[in-house]
Amino acid sequence: MAIELLVIVNAYLWLLLIVYVIKVKLSLRVKASLLNRRMLKRVILTSRHKRSKMNNLFDLTGKVAVVTGASRGLGQGMALGLAEAGADIIAVASSAENAADTVKKIQALGRKAIALGCQQDDAEQVKQLVENSIAAFGQVDILVNNAGTIRRAPAEEFSDDDWDAVMETNINGVFRLSRGLGKHMLERGSGKIINIASLLSFSGGITVPAYAASKGAVMQLTKALANEWAARGLQINAIAPGYFATDNTEALRADTERNASISARIPAGRWGNPEDLAGAAVFLASKASDYVNGHIMLVDGGWMAR
Repeated sequence: MAIELLVIVNAYLWLLLIVYVIKVKLSLRVKASLLNRRMLKRVILTSRHKRSKMNNLFDLTGKVAVVTGASRGLGQGMALGLAEAGADIIAVASSAENAADTVKKIQALGRKAIALGCQQDDAEQVKQLVENSIAAFGQVDILVNNAGTIRRAPAEEFSDDDWDAVMETNINGVFRLSRGLGKHMLERGSGKIINIASLLSFSGGITVPAYAASKGAVMQLTKALANEWAARGLQINAIAPGYFATDNTEALRADTERNASISARIPAGRWGNPEDLAGAAVFLASKASDYVNGHIMLVDGGWMAR
């Protein structure tokens, strides 16, 4: 009888031990599960925070951008890109009517936009543009100097009128507008100026002597302004587009032999589209580029790599 009782007690004790072990294991699993959930939640929150912080670097909400030459092509593409990043836009063209389509597209994105007219080769009109731009929103945070013109002729036949027309628009107008809005930005202690240079800022081109000279000047002006204004809170940089399908390149694209030659050299295998500049413009207009100054950013499908 005593032996049977001992066996029963021993079995009961083993049962208690087994139950205890099972409870401990379950408890550990529950704790591990809770810990894993907490860790997963922390990872998710950290990841969200990092994404939010990264998104904020490119967020242009509350910023106002002046984009010249914004009626179509590269200018319109950059204006839309800046608007998609949150900026309100002052779309500038030779006449306000010419920028109406751009304004309509920006407003469809839920951003504010107005159109202003300015002949960039007219110093008085540029001065008025500076005043009207600041008055429109009370501030200007970003300037994209995109307006430009091109005249084609062999150098020995290139007229003074054509030379002066290109220089007035492509470099004199760019300087005057940068100077005018630059003063406003300096007073506020911050601002972004994005000039549009060219592949011909680096090479001479053919039958476009004034255009090549003006774009070389834009590159050097970018560096000169950066040297003076970087320490005062401004970032001045330039984008040098490669071969893009725009009105300015219509003659080149119509030349079958020249078009084929250009396309063959572009590693990306295609001409650029206006939307291809949007990312570069947003980067140079945002906090992400706060330590970038005097830089000429090539957006050329790899052209200059060859």
